[in-house]
Amino acid sequence: MTETLPGRGTRRRIAWALTALWGAWAVARVAGADRIPVLDGFGLPLMALTPFVAAASAVPVGLALLVRDRWAALTAAGVAVVFAAVTLPRAVAATPPDATGPRLTVLTANLMFGRADAAEIVDLVAAHRVDVLSVQEFTYDAQAAFRENGLQDHLPYEVLAAEWGAEGSGLYSRYPLTALPAIPETTLHQPRASLTVSGRAVHVTAVHPLPPISPSGVSDWRRTYAAFPSGDGGAIQVLAGDFNGSLDHARFRGLLARGYTDAADARGAGFTPTWGVTMMGPPLTLDHVLVTSSVAVRSYAVHAVSGSDHRAVLAELQLP
Repeated sequence: MTETLPGRGTRRRIAWALTALWGAWAVARVAGADRIPVLDGFGLPLMALTPFVAAASAVPVGLALLVRDRWAALTAAGVAVVFAAVTLPRAVAATPPDATGPRLTVLTANLMFGRADAAEIVDLVAAHRVDVLSVQEFTYDAQAAFRENGLQDHLPYEVLAAEWGAEGSGLYSRYPLTALPAIPETTLHQPRASLTVSGRAVHVTAVHPLPPISPSGVSDWRRTYAAFPSGDGGAIQVLAGDFNGSLDHARFRGLLARGYTDAADARGAGFTPTWGVTMMGPPLTLDHVLVTSSVAVRSYAVHAVSGSDHRAVLAELQLP
């Protein structure tokens, strides 16, 4: 029995259909369609997959060339260029601002319901001389485990909001902390605190909105992003935690436009995944350290932590 391939006309229609599909995604990404309330319920989770869609944007180009449809090939190539323009810059380190002040090393870790290995996190704090630690999904057991493993020997000051399950978060610091009003009206605790480094005031927020995968999650996610303080003027701001968002979300980019730099993006590590690596993916970059744009990011790294589905994020900052 002889198999017959689809006719050339059918193959051309398939090539155009794929070009249209990739093109619609590119338009949605550039236009920030995930901001539209009627679309954000499914658009927010989908938009996080943009790097994978961008990597596959050669597929419609190849198919259009295969069926020798010049216009489909040119259109698909244009779509691929758009994807490259919105994704590839995060793989290139940016020129840092001229900051000559003291350095501040920040570590953030989602503890996965408090199950992350506390000893490993304390070892990271000690090895990298971390100044501020932000933890999410911070339980009472995790708090006790940090104490038992000597975290207070390195970071003796704390502003904590431990809870069972995923609700708790906390801040530990080498410098004295003064509690600030937490991010208001959110489901998960997101404490804030101020510290002073060589006369410079720094405000730190432990970030953890609900993932935007349900109506309540979308509402909480929106409220949290709207409530973050501006990065412009006043104290230096550091937002560190599990944002459940990426550079492909319009609200995340909007937050950056309010005076912030993403540490991974600044160091050309914007594709480095922080979640989904140790489980059934897709690997996504959801954990971030955002800093006031006048702060220079001198180094950035992620570290696997046993017991957690997230990687810890480490950023060395130099204050202006």
